[in-house]
Amino acid sequence: MGKKVKKEIDTPRREPFEPLPFESKTPATVVLMLSSPEEDVLAKACYAIYKFAEKGEENKLSLLGLGALPPLCQHINHEDKRVRRNAIMAVGMMAANVDVKIALKKLDVIPSVIEKLLPEEETVVHEFATLCLSTLSVDFVCKVQIIENKGLPSLIRLLSGPDPDVTKNTLEIALNLVQDHPNRAALGELGGVPPLLALVRSEFPVIQQLALRILERLTLDRDARAAFREVQGFEKIMDFINDKDLSDLHVEALRVVSNCVADRESLLLVHQTGGLSRLIQLVVLSTAPALPEVQTSAATCIAVVARISENRKLLHEHDVETALVGLLSAEGDGVKTAACHAVATMGIHLVSKDTFRELEALHVVVELLSHSCEELRQAAVQALSSLTHDSQLNAAAVEEAAGVEVLVQMLSEGSSTLVSHAAATLANMADQEPLRCRILTQGAAAALVGPLQTATTTDSLLQVTRCLAALACEPHARKEFRKAGGLPPLVRLLSSRHKEVRSNACWAISVCANEEATSVELCKLGALESLQEINESPNRRNRFSEVAMFRLLASNLSVKYSVTGRLASTDITTDGFYDAGPVRVKDTLLDSDKGEHLLHNVKNEREDGALQPQSHCITDDYSSEFNEVFLVA
Repeated sequence: MGKKVKKEIDTPRREPFEPLPFESKTPATVVLMLSSPEEDVLAKACYAIYKFAEKGEENKLSLLGLGALPPLCQHINHEDKRVRRNAIMAVGMMAANVDVKIALKKLDVIPSVIEKLLPEEETVVHEFATLCLSTLSVDFVCKVQIIENKGLPSLIRLLSGPDPDVTKNTLEIALNLVQDHPNRAALGELGGVPPLLALVRSEFPVIQQLALRILERLTLDRDARAAFREVQGFEKIMDFINDKDLSDLHVEALRVVSNCVADRESLLLVHQTGGLSRLIQLVVLSTAPALPEVQTSAATCIAVVARISENRKLLHEHDVETALVGLLSAEGDGVKTAACHAVATMGIHLVSKDTFRELEALHVVVELLSHSCEELRQAAVQALSSLTHDSQLNAAAVEEAAGVEVLVQMLSEGSSTLVSHAAATLANMADQEPLRCRILTQGAAAALVGPLQTATTTDSLLQVTRCLAALACEPHARKEFRKAGGLPPLVRLLSSRHKEVRSNACWAISVCANEEATSVELCKLGALESLQEINESPNRRNRFSEVAMFRLLASNLSVKYSVTGRLASTDITTDGFYDAGPVRVKDTLLDSDKGEHLLHNVKNEREDGALQPQSHCITDDYSSEFNEVFLVA
């Protein structure tokens, strides 16, 4: 036998495998292909997932359930250009789904997506990367991540790009970012204002609208407004508003102007460039297709401008009152409401008060008090409150226009806002005795009881007590108020935590206590004890607390004698006076000489004894002399 020879094994040829055409209609199989090491397979799988997700929300959820999202997020940073592109397309398409968005936040995908915004990437990559960020940037945490990963400079650069889809997505991201205050200043500092102003003139309306909305939010920030001024933003926006072909976007543009003219420096710039005149012209414009909305926005803008006293003078010089009065009779409740707000703000200016009266604006506003629209009624009564403050002629004009009855009805039927402004208007009118009597004939004293019991806002309580003090100068008003049960809720206000409410309550009690019957009833309700407690406290006592206390004592001599141990030479006892014995009171509570001096001042007032504060806002300046607060009504 011959020797066995080992058989050689043939080695296989090292030739490439022929390309295998592969098709699958099963999403799960395609998701498995995302784990392939072959770039061509990965690119095709990512694109197939993109097309599948494009067809609807159910497909996006299905892919999420199959686990497609984690490998897709990894492939965003793949070395192969095609894989990166198709992966970001798939992720961007899926991101619109709420559940996918939550999953993307957990995967911390934002840094990888921001890297896709670099200039060397394709336009389609920019489109889907910004699409992904536009959905994620709604969330506050995602906004912070975008800023921390230096995404804002890339986004600003993309605003000047040629592709409208990329621009739209980028604007949506920017709009989400500027909802937060710190991002507004950052956007202005990084040069975001010029491209935004350029996009206002875009050929695509949706891009124009988004750019204007961003500018509206942006100009809420003082520093951003400064950046806006530096690039002549005011002039460009006003030119935009002057273009009648773009009237459908004038509302958004006027909101930008409203923010811009909020400060004095910006307003002067607008005034110098003729913008203020053009703004007023918009109020009286009558040919624009979107007239009501434009006029509403223009009137709102004027109201914002008029918040500053110097601005009111400028507006008056431009005869803004005539324009606003015209809007009071315009079509649309929104226009009338905005006009009333503007009238209320301009009405603070003394010269404008007279101008509005001469233009018969008060008669028109009184008619609006009976309108069915609650918001319009609130704006109208606010305007009357402003116009009648410190203006007897305007107060008389309201009475001539039959406004008293409606105003008194508002005390019982209206909301807190209506009650507050109606009471303020009636208090302004009650400074004149004929008007005061006219108001009382409508049952105003009794009508004030309800708001005292149910008022939920501090301002309404302040104005109701102010109105009560103005009306209670008349004896029959005090009697009517007492019989209607108004004293208990008034006394309870002495325990209010709000110092101005306490001060006004003391003021009202000091007026109501001018007659014995009311004074005795107030003492029975504990008013004297409450006033003693207030006067003992250096933090709670006010300009009217001691006035109210001595008024109570002056009208109730038996109590006064028990508390002070003496009567003044001007005190005249009548039947019913009795000595109940001394009442111990702390020395800090009641100084006899000071009390006699105060009572002497009270006795020397007019018989009605009206007390009014020197200003609309009562303060706790206890160091002031008491006779400073006595003004004859």
